[in-house]
Order: sequence, then C-alpha cells, then structure tokens
Amino acid sequence: MAANTFFLSDIAHGRSGDKGDHANIAVIAYTAAGFAWLRANLTADKVRQVFRALAPTRVERYEAANLLALNFVLYNVLGGGASRSLRTDTQGKTLALALLDTPFQRPDNYAELCRPAGRKPR
Repeated sequence: MAANTFFLSDIAHGRSGDKGDHANIAVIAYTAAGFAWLRANLTADKVRQVFRALAPTRVERYEAANLLALNFVLYNVLGGGASRSLRTDTQGKTLALALLDTPFQRPDNYAELCRPAGRKPR
C-alpha cells in the first residue's frame, strides 16, 4: 500500500448481512471527524464500484448521524438469497470486511479520523 493511502478500517468498523437477495453494509466511524469524512467520500457510487463484480442493480445510502454511521443497501447481489444461492457468501456476512479493506487517499487530517490511541472499539 502506498504511503499516501489508508484503509477504511483505520477510521471505521462495520457489519453486514442479508435481506433476501439484497445485502446491507453498515460502516460506523470511530470519531465525528471520521464520520464527516465518510459522509463526503463514501458514496453509493463508490460502494457500487467496490462491489462491481457482484453487479448490484442499485446501491442506496442511508445516514444514521446519531450513530456516526452510514448504511448501504446493495440490491440483487446475493445470487437469489441464502437458501437459493451458490455463492460462497450467501448471506453477505463478509461484505463489510471487504469494504473496510478498501484503500483511499489519505487526507491531511487523517489522525483526527482515527480512533484515539488506547481507546477500545465500541
């Protein structure tokens, strides 16, 4: 990884799962500054690009500012859903990890986006 990039997991944690043939991914920032960065940079189009191999028919983004979180719904990405799909991850449980492993350009205020040293995740 280049020195001027960072992983999304540096500034947020996440969860994902299935809703039938659709998947949802929640990305929760560690800090208010991290959430501001997420709001400005983690768009539905960016998430669609990250998961283009799954060919989502639509990606919608919802904000939960009180939780410092964004939630994405990826439509028609699970190959029919858990009981019908032949995909490896039929319930979308690994999608949050894949998104958190996405590199981004490191902003000047990178340190403000990260969890303070010594602070445990929620």
